[in-house]
Amino acid sequence: MSRPRTLSAFNETEHSLVQKYLGIKVAHMMGRKLEEGDWSYVYCKAKNIPEKGWSNLDIDIIHNNMGLEQKMLCYRSNSDLANVYGTTQMHPSLTRSIRIPDTKDPNQAMADLLNQYSQLVKDRKKRVASQNTTEQEVEMRTGWLLWQESLRQFLYFEEEMLEPNPEEYVAEWRETVGGGSRKRSVNLWIYEKKTGKKRYSITTSAGAKIQPYFDIPSPIDPNVYLFTVIGEAVRIGYVRIWLTDSTFKELKRAFNTIDPDEISDKLIAFCSSIEIKEEADPLTHKEEGMSLEIRTDAYKLLTESVKGVSDEHSIRIILSQMK
Repeated sequence: MSRPRTLSAFNETEHSLVQKYLGIKVAHMMGRKLEEGDWSYVYCKAKNIPEKGWSNLDIDIIHNNMGLEQKMLCYRSNSDLANVYGTTQMHPSLTRSIRIPDTKDPNQAMADLLNQYSQLVKDRKKRVASQNTTEQEVEMRTGWLLWQESLRQFLYFEEEMLEPNPEEYVAEWRETVGGGSRKRSVNLWIYEKKTGKKRYSITTSAGAKIQPYFDIPSPIDPNVYLFTVIGEAVRIGYVRIWLTDSTFKELKRAFNTIDPDEISDKLIAFCSSIEIKEEADPLTHKEEGMSLEIRTDAYKLLTESVKGVSDEHSIRIILSQMK
């Protein structure tokens, strides 16, 4: 049974830059939904790769000998994202570039569909090869990004993009009877012969697509990365917050310090003295940002007193109340 190997995505410097650019990006987002272009920007900027923009119709990133298809999945839970280590998740769409064969035999349909996807991988590999100016062999990858709705944490890893072998799978048709206004649907479920694990679900109505089931590596795998960008514990008794440049400068001016303990004391004094209104001044976009450490007790009181959508938003609410 051929399962994809995880691959190293970042060196030490790139890892630190992803942390930084994610933190700054979340500070600017002010709680809005993460879009594919947001992650593409962070990834390319951290790795110093020219960004061409994200596309539904083409492979996402081509650089030297690498072709990378990025897949994002919102993890709708406030619990620590580390809880997904070692689990299997389903992505709603690996590709829509398929046609459903006219056959009632589930294994014939499965072979046809997996061969269609294999051809898509071959075509993408040829495209990367045509642009590869290095002497290295073309390397096709899939990048999986899990992100929390709160934008607090992000988990990312890359693995080989393999062509599935139909001989290693078995399939069955599964009918779903919709409730209310939902229509009946028939999907093709595909399982590994060796393990019995479900690996693909093929939808046949309302837009045919392949839905893959992928494995999250264990925490001991060096090729899986967990980024915390809201309330990150960096050392005992302190957390790191990410702010835009303008907010950082305004905080420094208002508190007349950037010392973690002095800022923490002033935040505690302010949050304890007045009722905080959930209002903040407008955010100036298209700027850089930076991090700041504050004590855990100050951060706890800040998040209890101010229901901001991010650390940036919470600090901006505090600053607007101080005027």
